[in-house]
Amino acid sequence: MNFPLHIAKRYLRSKSSNNAINFITYIAITGVILGAASLFIVLSGFAGLKDFTLKFSSVVDPDLKAEASIGKSFNVTKKQLLELSNIDEVLLYSKIIEERVILAFDDKNYLANIKGVDANFKNVVAIDSVIDYGSWLDQKSNQIVVGWGIANNLSMGVLDYSKTVNIYVPKPGKGQITSTKNAFNSVRTLNVGIFSINEKLNDSYVFTSIDLAQRLLNYNKDQISAIEFKLKTGSDEAIVKEKIQNILGNNVVVKNRAQLNDALYKMLNTENLAVYLIFTLVLIIAFFNIIGSLIMMMLDKKKSLNTLFNIGATVKDIRKIFFFQGSLMSIIGGVIGLLVALIIVILQKAFSLVMITPSLAYPITIKLENFFIVFFTISVLGIIASKIASARITKSLVQTY
Repeated sequence: MNFPLHIAKRYLRSKSSNNAINFITYIAITGVILGAASLFIVLSGFAGLKDFTLKFSSVVDPDLKAEASIGKSFNVTKKQLLELSNIDEVLLYSKIIEERVILAFDDKNYLANIKGVDANFKNVVAIDSVIDYGSWLDQKSNQIVVGWGIANNLSMGVLDYSKTVNIYVPKPGKGQITSTKNAFNSVRTLNVGIFSINEKLNDSYVFTSIDLAQRLLNYNKDQISAIEFKLKTGSDEAIVKEKIQNILGNNVVVKNRAQLNDALYKMLNTENLAVYLIFTLVLIIAFFNIIGSLIMMMLDKKKSLNTLFNIGATVKDIRKIFFFQGSLMSIIGGVIGLLVALIIVILQKAFSLVMITPSLAYPITIKLENFFIVFFTISVLGIIASKIASARITKSLVQTY
């Protein structure tokens, strides 16, 4: 039997004759419970916000995307496209052309990004699911689909045959511009749909057919800006990236979904880390109560400690008693806090207790890693606090009586 651990368990279960010490102990354990519960709830809340935010951007983000490593475009041959089709892990791919353009509608101008896509695009990403009004474009037409932000800024409707949308893009070349006609390529288009993804994309993107984009930008048939890929379920992303890179060469850089949203991922991870550190600081303050509670208990049990010392227990053994007691208080408090937090999180998911808007509940996600993070944090802080408190045990203290 581990003698210090056995005594620590006895001390943990028994009440002190001094009600003030019992009260301080209850406060210390309550602080650990509330700290652990708060940390887990906040981490679950941020996990939910992260999933909620990325859900919208991932609608139009492919599994992998090959972009030009230098400049805005690159050439892809029929042989390369055939080799891409023969990659076992690739389910579908779509050729893309992107460029900054000027939209003109009803005496209003607007800067936007045009994205020319081929017929496979709606199968590579779930673009149909974000069309709020109208429908997706027809490839063999001058149709476009715009975001809500663009539609609002230009006061644009759907299928307004009396008002076409003019798209302008500067012509490449050198020398002085002599007229606006020679300075821009232009095309008349018809808006057939309005999509809603997120504020950034709604305010900046216009979808059209890849043939229209090629004509507008004077691209040749083999010239594109990117290729977007949809992979088969369970495919090894790293292996597929390497295969695509080998086929397309150094003209492209292949990115996964996280790399395409690098800035967004960094922002969300930084916010998550900041909140974790803030709540860890709150926990550190709470653990001062554990230290105080243990020290008060040492003073209250000086007579018992003297008895233990006289029957053969060493100062080291007595220190271990209070080290184990503090550690057990922290771990038990942490486990109870996690259970309380889990119940609250489940209730939020089931009954939407906290709402962002009248129709949107605060998103929350239960992740196994957050259990380990909270438990590890509580355990480490508890061990440190117990070590600090137990170090107050000295030979002179236990020999007082």
